[in-house]
Amino acid sequence: MKASELKGKSAGELVELERQLRDELFRLRMKHYSGQLQSVSELRKKRRAIARVKTVQSQLKNQAS
Repeated sequence: MKASELKGKSAGELVELERQLRDELFRLRMKHYSGQLQSVSELRKKRRAIARVKTVQSQLKNQAS
């Protein structure tokens, strides 16, 4: 998901999206540790997606101030 797509979402939607991404990241880590994960690059993609969401949340917070 691109940052431009995230900017159109509300704060509540961003919080929910971050929760979903963190849950997916946790599941991917468990698969990685058990040796079932085929593509390790998925971990990196999820971490970066979470960082994008947190960046947009921070920008929204700073605009409100």
